[in-house]
Amino acid sequence: MKRPVKIGIAGIGRAGWAMHCKELENMKDKFNIVAACDLIPERRQKMAERYGCKVYDNIRDLIADPEVELADIATRSADHMEHALMALEAGKDVFLEKPACLNYSQAMRLRSADTSSAGRLYIRHNRRFDPDFLHIREIIASGILGNVYEIKLARHSYGRRDDWQTLMKFGGGQMLNWGPHIVDHALRFLESPVKDIFSDLKQIAAAGDAEDHLKIVLRAENGRVADLEISGGVAIPGPLYQIFGTKGSLVSDGKKIRLKYLDPETILPAREAFPGTLLDGAFSTKDVLVWKEEEIAVDPAVKINIWDELYKALRENSVFPISLDEAFEVIRVITEAKKGTRFEQ
Repeated sequence: MKRPVKIGIAGIGRAGWAMHCKELENMKDKFNIVAACDLIPERRQKMAERYGCKVYDNIRDLIADPEVELADIATRSADHMEHALMALEAGKDVFLEKPACLNYSQAMRLRSADTSSAGRLYIRHNRRFDPDFLHIREIIASGILGNVYEIKLARHSYGRRDDWQTLMKFGGGQMLNWGPHIVDHALRFLESPVKDIFSDLKQIAAAGDAEDHLKIVLRAENGRVADLEISGGVAIPGPLYQIFGTKGSLVSDGKKIRLKYLDPETILPAREAFPGTLLDGAFSTKDVLVWKEEEIAVDPAVKINIWDELYKALRENSVFPISLDEAFEVIRVITEAKKGTRFEQ
């Protein structure tokens, strides 16, 4: 018999209500919502009515509730560190929505608190387990694209956004919104420590004072390059993924994956550069390349649910697949990318 983890959710907004609660409805054998906290009375009321849980208007009361084993922090980004520290200091396990915090110095405070607490800190980089991301990693690992040398990742839209996510004082901006997910994807694709970081941040269409368009280029020690673009100011979206390898390429919109790669069964003869001038004005001597082209639906061989992984970590003492080192490296890259800009926090 499974022993469900008793969970208290802090923040019943876009993430807490529309994501965490919705996902947990399919995990009732592993998680039981016993408490919720929000400043808005209507949100507390709907939690009590739908889940029959206790409700609080102060996060300290939720953390102090002896029935709460796991504090699920889904409050505004700028409050993540403070609320996670409260829970860790109380000895609670913590599931912390992204971004884990606003900058790298805050990340180090969280690491210190995790080390000294009886509870453990887990970071919700849930999109590491998106089916498209998992499937593309499987294709790269198969070797059919050869040596991957560049990755392009994009999340494009156009919107004159005006909610709290456009205000820096609340931790707004695309860098801390989509940024943690896409930076985490890039770091996994690079498979090597980051050596160089280039960034350019702009405010294009959104209200407030935070960036809504960003470009980050990461170069890893192994030579791979990751080009990231996240924007609320692009009217014609580009592909979500473009992967370039020495033997082929891949493009994906998140639902389909289009591949073009050299037939692995065809042996390519060795070639040497020709120092002379070709009589017909061609750029190269004749070379017959046998290509394979296909379009496939996203369907990874291995599917992963972050809540399953969290349950196993809490109840079965397994290793959670998102380490604090990995999560805080995401924050370090974000901090470096913002450094020296008017969006630095």
